[in-house]
Amino acid sequence: QVQLVESGGGLVQAGGSLRLSCAASGSIFSINAMGWYRRAPEKQRELVAAITNGGSTKYADSVKGRFTISRDNAKKMVYLQMNSLKPEDTAVYYCNAGSLGIGGLPGSYWGQGTQVTVSS
Repeated sequence: QVQLVESGGGLVQAGGSLRLSCAASGSIFSINAMGWYRRAPEKQRELVAAITNGGSTKYADSVKGRFTISRDNAKKMVYLQMNSLKPEDTAVYYCNAGSLGIGGLPGSYWGQGTQVTVSS
């Protein structure tokens, strides 16, 4: 089984920055892609950013140039650096992992979510 735990959310003013972290544990041998999803009030869940074991990345158009996803294999961690935050970035952010590449996301494993609130 795979366990994912997010941290780093909080309240920030527009234009500010936050870094989200996702710690993976358990049987992660088969995991080959991880992503950050978010769900805002009354909006559909969306994939914000994703990364493969090889380092290939994908971003939602709305966050390109502002967010950066990265990974640290040795520490079993995935990060989402969020800069130039906007009020529309306000959402609960979830870490996700799967075994079928970026195209197979969302995978079977989810973190508990961390709240990001951007004030105007």
